[in-house]
Amino acid sequence: MISTKISSNEAGQRFDKYLKKQLKNAPDSFIYRMLRKKNITLNGRKADGREKLCLNDEVRFFLADDTFWKFSRQTEMGGVDLSQYMRAYDTLRDLHILYEDDHVLIVEKPSGILSQKSRPDEISVNEWLTGYMLSQHKLSADLLATFRPSVCNRLDRNTSGMVVCGKTLAGSQYLSRIVRDKSLEKYYYCLVSGRLTVDERVTGYLYKDTAQNKVTVYHSETDIPDPYKKDSVYIDTAFRSVRAASHITLLEVQLFTGKTHQIRAHLSSLGHPIIGDAKYGDAAVNRQYVPKGVHSQLLHAHKLVFPTTSDPAFCGISGRVVECPPPAIFGKLMYQKE
Repeated sequence: MISTKISSNEAGQRFDKYLKKQLKNAPDSFIYRMLRKKNITLNGRKADGREKLCLNDEVRFFLADDTFWKFSRQTEMGGVDLSQYMRAYDTLRDLHILYEDDHVLIVEKPSGILSQKSRPDEISVNEWLTGYMLSQHKLSADLLATFRPSVCNRLDRNTSGMVVCGKTLAGSQYLSRIVRDKSLEKYYYCLVSGRLTVDERVTGYLYKDTAQNKVTVYHSETDIPDPYKKDSVYIDTAFRSVRAASHITLLEVQLFTGKTHQIRAHLSSLGHPIIGDAKYGDAAVNRQYVPKGVHSQLLHAHKLVFPTTSDPAFCGISGRVVECPPPAIFGKLMYQKE
């Protein structure tokens, strides 16, 4: 018999979800059969898997040791491979942490670094986060069998700025919820081509071509071609001019919907593409800025405004405004002599 206690990072999730993480290689039918036969119990009682786990709940596995280890994500060598996390932490050691408490961490991501990897050989902020927590003894290797700290908002590789991370299950759930319900206010700075004086909220519709990983913005529903109507989504973006020169404008952008490439494609559709944007920008304009040090899109997540909450676990972040200045290239280009 193997007995485990539910930690703070595991509490709050459904029992069957926990078991599927613990017994990663077991088919669902095996897990539910073991629950029915009381070979897996919760606090000494029969369970059906729908229960919500609480801190210090006891889970007992009345399974042969070899059966448990066969179905566990752990190997016979006894453990989770930590090398990818420590390699990411070592590679991205200079990442700047802007805010941290027991549940939430906000880190500044430079342009050129992934928020989350798409291939096994890549390194991203997600792996850095786990490596950082392991190195600071804020996470144990054993806990990685059932919980992984995670990035809760994604920035494009070439967008710089703030990434919010859940250090605990409670933190990940809270951050995911306020991102989803849009109570977390997100603001960006960008440098766009042309002089633009604007302070308004602009809506439209966005269609994503998955094969090309590129989106198209339509200003009204009637503009959408019939084959694309079903898969087009509503977008809502606010633009405010901060400083305008003759050939360049610094904008502050607030996202009310967070769709793929929304800011970049929306500005391009309005005739003011972001400088340095290879996918949605003006190639001729971009070439002019390469000698000035621009090698990627000048888009930066610069401010987060957190909602107020009465939850004591998140009192430190409640109502907090976290800001992150843009890279030096923004000021260099915006205030250069024309």
